[in-house]
Amino acid sequence: MADELVHYAVQRGIATITLDSPHNRNALSAQLRRELRDHLTAAIADDAVRVVVLAHTGTVFCAGMDLKEAGGASTEQQGVNEFPAILEQLWTSPKPVVAKLAGPARAGGVGMVAACDIAVASETATFAFSEVRIGVVPAVISVTVLPRLLPRAAHELFLTGETFDAERAVRIGLINASVPADGLDAEVDRYTKMLALGAPNALAATKEMLREPRTGDMEQDFTDMLELSAKHFAGEEGQEGIAAFVQKRKPSWVPQDN
Repeated sequence: MADELVHYAVQRGIATITLDSPHNRNALSAQLRRELRDHLTAAIADDAVRVVVLAHTGTVFCAGMDLKEAGGASTEQQGVNEFPAILEQLWTSPKPVVAKLAGPARAGGVGMVAACDIAVASETATFAFSEVRIGVVPAVISVTVLPRLLPRAAHELFLTGETFDAERAVRIGLINASVPADGLDAEVDRYTKMLALGAPNALAATKEMLREPRTGDMEQDFTDMLELSAKHFAGEEGQEGIAAFVQKRKPSWVPQDN
């Protein structure tokens, strides 16, 4: 039986999913994709999980598709049809997902970073959309990447394949923070603790709201948002949150150590 390439652990409401395939720079092999999907499914289904962290071992976060497997393979065998499901799981997860990068991300790896709600990288991490340099198109990852990037930067970096650093990744909207390597754990911990303060249903509804396009009709948008707001004000979480505020205590969903 092959060794596990993706590990899963839950502690104090934080599910950590760790890519552990350093021999091929955490490339998206068939086994890694399968295990990653399974662990994401488990985290989303577990009511005890409040936040998901996507991390890695080794010096590289993810090098993209496993090109050794892709050479001469059919589209289905390459994982082109399977990888969108992983990006969609990350993007639509009702629980916030935080990407933790201690090293580079390339191609599909950058697509996963963009699909996460929050991304924190070491200052030494680098990024590149390297697809055009091997004769392919960054098509699938564009679905999650383009909503994050400044348009000028997207054209430049998709077309040139140039490598860029974490500082620029922050400036163009790909990641949230670039920190010294020895501060990465603390910064991710800071984000996960803040996310755990949010009510689970409110977080899920807020994520869904952020994904939904506006109608272009301001009156209709206000009507829709008033309905959403009223639903959650009157809901169990909303009433508990208001009561906790008035009574100067933590809401029931906040972990005791937060």
